[in-house]
Amino acid sequence: MRRRLVVLAMVVAVAGAPRGAVAQEGRAPDSRSLNLAAYSDLLWSDLRGQKVAVLTELMALTEAEDAAFWPIYRAYDAGLAALHEERAANVGEYTAGFGLLTDSQADALGTKALDINRRRTALLESCYGRIKTAVSPRVALRFLQVEHQLLLLADLQIASSLPVVK
Repeated sequence: MRRRLVVLAMVVAVAGAPRGAVAQEGRAPDSRSLNLAAYSDLLWSDLRGQKVAVLTELMALTEAEDAAFWPIYRAYDAGLAALHEERAANVGEYTAGFGLLTDSQADALGTKALDINRRRTALLESCYGRIKTAVSPRVALRFLQVEHQLLLLADLQIASSLPVVK
């Protein structure tokens, strides 16, 4: 258990790395916060780079479980990467228009964000079901727990860098 906490602490340290400036209420975002889409891509690539190591450590799979788990995970991760690209584009649109958003634009951005979250949840649910069937429900639950924590870290990092719409 202690080893798992150390590994998760490493991920928190990566996710807690210094961020670009965030616009304060009533002030326009500076150029660093307007580059958030590029920053979120960098963060995600850093987190993804360590994610396999974290998953390997925390999943503690047997050789047979390992052989069944990783092909499923790779397919899930490819789908997740595609969703991340959509999310980065949505964040880029938000930061590019920050302070000048119309109600219609704000609604379109919010609707798109909710759609991306819905599809990410569906992708995670599908992966959970595939792991449950191919390996075991316990391994699937372990994956779900670890993946949920990693997704929350990435979400928090991105969300805490975004200026709040006026």
